[in-house]
Amino acid sequence: MIWLWLLLVAAVTAGGIAWLGRVPAAARPLAAAAVMLGLAGYALQGSPALPGKPVAAPEEPEGFGEAITDRRQGMADRFGPAAQWLAMSDGFARTGKTALAAQTLEKGLQKYPDNVDLWVGLGNALVAHGGGMMSPAAALAFDEAAKRDPTHPAAPFFAGLAMAQSGDLRGADAVWSGLLARSPADAPWRADLEMRLDQLRRAMGPQLPSEAGNGP
Repeated sequence: MIWLWLLLVAAVTAGGIAWLGRVPAAARPLAAAAVMLGLAGYALQGSPALPGKPVAAPEEPEGFGEAITDRRQGMADRFGPAAQWLAMSDGFARTGKTALAAQTLEKGLQKYPDNVDLWVGLGNALVAHGGGMMSPAAALAFDEAAKRDPTHPAAPFFAGLAMAQSGDLRGADAVWSGLLARSPADAPWRADLEMRLDQLRRAMGPQLPSEAGNGP
């Protein structure tokens, strides 16, 4: 049945080219040959008898968030000296320029070497540049942030996030558990942290959490 429709379409196309397109009589055999060539190509390559099969979109894998684009959950100073550097870095990261994102924060740290937000942002940028994996350079950046302010929640939060994305679920559990234990009940990041920690433990299954935490 499909071939009858194809022949009908071919006839209509040839007629349209000949009359509606005002093709000169001398060129009509060439136009007809082009239509027949198209039909021959479809006969060789097409599969009209195959049933239709809509392609389902792949499901999003269950993860723990993206470090570089994740909401900072009230952990960063939105109006401090680090804000403009973080904004520029995020802009580069959103366009895939992760190396420039990290270099921007390195320049910011030259001016504000003790700024915790910039060190955490650098760790996030390096994680993104490494394809979501925790690299030694990223771990060092998170450690530098924790050294400058051990009470700041961003370093352990994002270090744990990078560990989880890298597959170190036990390490992430230890770091996040420690952060949750010292987070105030009304902390703006607490609900998100509890959700991620619960998700992490479901992913871990029957594994026992690590006895001692590593990282910031």
